[in-house]
Amino acid sequence: MAELTVENTYGKALFEAATERNKVDIILTELKELSAIFEKNPNFFELFRTPIISAAEKREVAEQAFGGRVSPETLNFLLVLIDKKRMSSFYRIVRAYQKLIDEELGISQGTVFSVEPLTDIQLRSFEEKTSKLLQKNVKLVNKIDTFLLGGVKIFIEGKVIDASIRKQLQNLEGSIKQI
Repeated sequence: MAELTVENTYGKALFEAATERNKVDIILTELKELSAIFEKNPNFFELFRTPIISAAEKREVAEQAFGGRVSPETLNFLLVLIDKKRMSSFYRIVRAYQKLIDEELGISQGTVFSVEPLTDIQLRSFEEKTSKLLQKNVKLVNKIDTFLLGGVKIFIEGKVIDASIRKQLQNLEGSIKQI
């Protein structure tokens, strides 16, 4: 059974509303744009989270800043988060919304860790190989892990595919000890 967390509850409600209005992709794009705005302007995001400013003032700022620039559904979603004092969960709700879209499309999101940034060709190759292995459509994001000696580690759906040099050395060590 899925956990009834704030992010899952709000993410599912938003997904259902977006699906009913045939605006799933539009709202996702707008949420990503809002996330980028908030990440670039953390003080602006903090304005919506702080208890010092009233909900009415926050609503007014949100309406002035985003009214006419985002769909009414996205603006209403922000206003609900403000009213319910849930803006601190905004990023987690966006991730939950994205996850529901991915589930609907049969996509699994994962992370591939490497010592250096992967090229687009390398990333696509890892996605193809992981997709075949898991028999799912896999989308990977590359993150840097300076503790890797070389190779990669892939995390997806709670599973780890460890093709790092360190893991290979550990396997070799284990083989040598058995001799």
